[in-house]
Amino acid sequence: MTAVSSRTTSRSDEIRTEVLRKSIHLMIGMTPLMANVNLYATMALLASGIVVYSWAESVRLRGKSLGFVTAITQLASRDRDRNRAVLGPVTLGLGALLCLMLYPEPAATVGIYALAFGDGLSSLVGKLFGRIDIPFTGGKTLEGSLTAFLAIWFAAYSAYPNPSVALTVALAGTALEALPLDDLDNLVIPLGTALVFSLLYPH
Repeated sequence: MTAVSSRTTSRSDEIRTEVLRKSIHLMIGMTPLMANVNLYATMALLASGIVVYSWAESVRLRGKSLGFVTAITQLASRDRDRNRAVLGPVTLGLGALLCLMLYPEPAATVGIYALAFGDGLSSLVGKLFGRIDIPFTGGKTLEGSLTAFLAIWFAAYSAYPNPSVALTVALAGTALEALPLDDLDNLVIPLGTALVFSLLYPH
């Protein structure tokens, strides 16, 4: 295999992994809809998912397999996750759960949508189309950050149609998304964005 074909294969694998990871990310966007039907059942489902996944990871790290869960985890693992616990799904579920616990509507929804669509879509766009790197962000791109801004602005404006509030929330959420926090961004983005929105939303 030539160096060029090796790089192409590596790039394809990286994109496939990112698409799978962010597909899981986008699924967390269903949380507000589920919470609107039954808040406590949704919180219980998120908590159960965190516990079950954490247990599955502990089993996987001991060299055993839990079938589908282990297979998905391995497919969605990045190079930096090899041979260690993959914490992304834990912080993802925890970020959504804490939003529901700590913030009233519509702040909780805005925070969760910032996580699901702002962070999720920005990573996909940045990986697929990103060309302009933003310094000191750990590889984030301008194209990805613009995508995060638009997604968060739309979420905030849909919840409270005030352009200046939506702009402020989107700028704050985009700044949080650009921080090189690895898996901790799944906590910082939703909680920080929801906080900013809650401070600006008239009660």
